[in-house]
Amino acid sequence: MPEVRLIDDEGNQVGVMKTADALSFAQERELDLVEVAPEARPPVARVLDYSKYKYEQAQKQKQARKHQQQITVREIKFRPKIAQHDYDTKKQHVERFLRHKDKVKITIMFRGREVTHPERGTAILDRLAEELAELGVIEQHPTQEGRNMTMLMAPSKAVLAGRVDPAASSGEAANGARGAADAQVKLDGAASDGAAGGTSPGATSDGATGGTSPGAVADTPPPTGASPPASSPVA
Repeated sequence: MPEVRLIDDEGNQVGVMKTADALSFAQERELDLVEVAPEARPPVARVLDYSKYKYEQAQKQKQARKHQQQITVREIKFRPKIAQHDYDTKKQHVERFLRHKDKVKITIMFRGREVTHPERGTAILDRLAEELAELGVIEQHPTQEGRNMTMLMAPSKAVLAGRVDPAASSGEAANGARGAADAQVKLDGAASDGAAGGTSPGATSDGATGGTSPGAVADTPPPTGASPPASSPVA
C-alpha cells in the first residue's frame, strides 16, 4: 500500500502519510505499525504495542464467550399410541431439559399403517407444547418427514432469564413424595409386626417353669400285693 491514515499511540490522528514514513514514525517510539481498518481508503494503521494489543483482543474474546449461552439440543421420542404412564415419564424428561436451558427435539415415530393417521402425532405434540407453555416455546412447528414427525421446543424467556427454578420437575417431586410415604408405611408396618411378635401375657417357657408339661404322667410304684414283673432268666 503506498500510504495509510496514521493514528498514533495515544489515539490521535496524525493524518495520511506514506507507509514508509508511518513505519519510521512507529519505530522511533519503539512500537509497531498495525493495520486496523484494511477496507478503508486509504487503510487505517495505528501505532501500538502489538503483543499488548493481541493480549487485549484475546481477553475481549474470552469475556464474550463467557457471556454466551451454550444451547444443547436434546431428543425425546414418542409413539402415536403411547400409554399415559410413558407419556408422563417422557414429558418429565422434556421439562427437565427445558429447565436446564436446553432445546428439545420431540419426535413421533410411526410404524406400519400408523403413518396414515398423522393427526395422532400432531395431537400429542400440541398437547405437550400446551402443558409446557410456561417452560418452552415452539421454535419449529410439527413437520413430517417420512415416518417421523418432529417439533423443536426452546426454553422460554422466563427460563433464560432465570425466573424459573431449574430444580427437579413436578413429576419427579411427586415421585419423591410418594417414595417417602411408602417408606414411612413400611416402617410403621415393621413396628407393628415387632409388637405383635412378643410373648402373650401369662405365657411361660419350659425352661422357666422346669416342670412337666400338662398331661405328662410320672413313674409310680406298683400297688401292694401285686406280683413283681417276671425277671429275665439268669444264665
